[in-house]
Amino acid sequence: MNMRRAFYIGRFQPFHLGHYSIINSIARDVDELVIGIGSAQKSHEPRNPFTAGERVMMIRHALEDADTTHYAIPIEDLQRNAVWVSHIISMTPPFDIVYSNNPLVIQLFREVGIEVRQPPMYHRNNGYSGREIRRRMIANEDWKSLVPPAVADVIEEIDGVGRMKQISKTDID
Repeated sequence: MNMRRAFYIGRFQPFHLGHYSIINSIARDVDELVIGIGSAQKSHEPRNPFTAGERVMMIRHALEDADTTHYAIPIEDLQRNAVWVSHIISMTPPFDIVYSNNPLVIQLFREVGIEVRQPPMYHRNNGYSGREIRRRMIANEDWKSLVPPAVADVIEEIDGVGRMKQISKTDID
């Protein structure tokens, strides 16, 4: 059995149409995809509002129609970059190739001899970034057009917009 399995990591705060597009692009090249949910230990912060479990739900529901087998696996941060790749490998099914545009991720995987490919960014200037989506949530602007409908449903189910607004407040007048 000669199966190609890839690894793609992101924070997915939240999972948006840019991620969806990249995953569909990767899926054309591989048989299976391991999706690492980075910074899994973080939640309820303005930059990281959603829990790892909520992000698993977003990805699972958004990719229900995907043509490739995929696994969404929470990965907690390590503050030791030299051992980060071995940590990833210990937490995931084996993979042959990594897809990333993050310079540090690219460097760390290349240092251990794992092939890295850089997927094209999907209309990032059109708002397909977690930072822009979170900003729009707080500002009561349209954010739903930037995420798959299933992700909007998960965010509504958990009152993610209410959470974003609350955790973005300060106690400073």
